[in-house]
Amino acid sequence: MTDRQPHPRILVFAGSSRAGSHNKALARQAAEGIERMGGRPTFIDLRDHPMPLYDGDLEADRGLPENALVLRRGLAEHDGLLIASPEYNGFITPLLKNTLDWLSRPHEGESGLTLFEGKLAGVVSASPGGLGGIRSLALARQLLTNLGVTVLPDQLAVAHAAKAFDEQGRLRDDQQQQKLDALCRRLVDTLHRLRS
Repeated sequence: MTDRQPHPRILVFAGSSRAGSHNKALARQAAEGIERMGGRPTFIDLRDHPMPLYDGDLEADRGLPENALVLRRGLAEHDGLLIASPEYNGFITPLLKNTLDWLSRPHEGESGLTLFEGKLAGVVSASPGGLGGIRSLALARQLLTNLGVTVLPDQLAVAHAAKAFDEQGRLRDDQQQQKLDALCRRLVDTLHRLRS
């Protein structure tokens, strides 16, 4: 067991740059849950890492944007991902798609998909609507799987998000909090088992 990493590192972010994003609040709650379960979360705000819309000509002319390189280095240092995926018109956000598009590009002779190999992810969502963003979860799951990430079957969709969080950004409903904790526990425990 000496080769087992004691605290799996998990990168946590939301596919939203909005300051008052419900998905950012959910991602922060997930980071706290991961830490309680024995993982080492790193919460990042994609607002701090702006990138242009992916363009092959731009990539050929200038290479990867500096923020893409920063995020690549960060992702490489982590064992897993926890993504809070907002839903825009039934789809994942352009921000989330664009971020993953840039991260999956080849760099310095290495396939962009190499960065995602062996990673494990959990997905959650919050939405003002009654479905809780569940349609975006299916698409986020599909995209991550296409990149070579293994996605846990567990997920959480928080409906009526405007009322679901208290003033501190915490989930009001105990059952939703328990589901989030269970997802975080499974993510951490599965990473432990994969590395034992």
